[in-house]
Amino acid sequence: MHAWPASEVPALPGQGRDLRIHDTATDGPVTLDPGPVARIYVCGITPYDATHMGHAATYNAFDLVQRVWLDTKRQVHYVQNVTDVDDPLLERAERDGVDWVALAEKETALFREDMTALRMLPPKHYIGAVEAIPGIVPLVERLRDLGAAYELDGDIYFSVESDPHFGQVSNLDAAAMRLLSAERGGDPDRPGKKNPVDPMLWMAAREGEPSWDGGSLGRGRPGWHIECVAIALDHLGMGFDVQGGGSDLAFPHHEMGASHAQVLTGEFPMAKAYVHAGMVALHGEKMSKSKGNLVFVSRLRRDGVDPAAIRLSLLAHHYRSDWEWTDQVLQDAVDRLGRWRAAVSRPDGPSADALVEEIREALANDLDAPAALAAVDRWAARQEAEGGTDTGAPGLVTRAVDALLGVAL
Repeated sequence: MHAWPASEVPALPGQGRDLRIHDTATDGPVTLDPGPVARIYVCGITPYDATHMGHAATYNAFDLVQRVWLDTKRQVHYVQNVTDVDDPLLERAERDGVDWVALAEKETALFREDMTALRMLPPKHYIGAVEAIPGIVPLVERLRDLGAAYELDGDIYFSVESDPHFGQVSNLDAAAMRLLSAERGGDPDRPGKKNPVDPMLWMAAREGEPSWDGGSLGRGRPGWHIECVAIALDHLGMGFDVQGGGSDLAFPHHEMGASHAQVLTGEFPMAKAYVHAGMVALHGEKMSKSKGNLVFVSRLRRDGVDPAAIRLSLLAHHYRSDWEWTDQVLQDAVDRLGRWRAAVSRPDGPSADALVEEIREALANDLDAPAALAAVDRWAARQEAEGGTDTGAPGLVTRAVDALLGVAL
């Protein structure tokens, strides 16, 4: 599976700072020092509907992570998956009377278009669950051979008790885990499971549903968590720098994935930091496909909204915060974009050297994009009020805003 084209990241004078970011597992900040190559895995979409603002906010957060690392002159090895076979996709295809493969391909293509328009840097490896199945099967077989998996009516489950570190990503108690398992795709009430929250590794073939050769596992399809583990281990290995996604992935998805990988390899931890973006609401409720309360990036683009304004609306909120999409949020972003473009359109202006360092400092401090925007606002206000004589300043601001914030002026 191919990703989307990369927009050029302008070079800036000097060098950025190491990223200090909030780690869900320790519930505190960690300073990441990845070495010359930074490694990041971000969980991708299940392509049964278009990209909404909640998705965009999540991928914007991890795009900022990449940009901070690139500014420190590191290479970035970014991997993202596409869950192109899963119950929600099959259910939507059946509801709409369309082929599930065609639906997945259509929505994945639209996602690529949205990511390109928003200037999100693409992953180095963009991997679908279906293409990863040949690598998933041996991992499930190994977990079974290690005694960490068991069969239940043909399905294969992972035993969470096989990992002594289970629970150290989300730090939830058993009651909360059971509740969230039921809400987020698990089956805690299924009789015969060793632990209610044990996740499925391999689902035996169901009539009328797609299935693949699972070797000794029999025909079937993979569970959600082992999919990401297989892709991450294959392309990044253990101990990569950041495991990222929305806050609703901390449990069960990232918790289970970490345990799968730790049992498979005998190493700990799977990732040095577990980083989670907040949720975006509409009319007081979290945007979700199940509720249908969605604002789609593609629809805003069709309505003529500048993608740079969409991106600024995301950057105006700290990535870890939960916030609500409103018409005013978008209008504020449109107005800000207009002020910035007017400011950099002049032939000269106030020196921007300090501004570049302010943006760097803000982003290195747990991706504080609102503080970075405020710094640019102050420069633009000075430009409007008093101007300046630095002929290179408008160009430097344009390059800095593009390179560090992903906004084209």
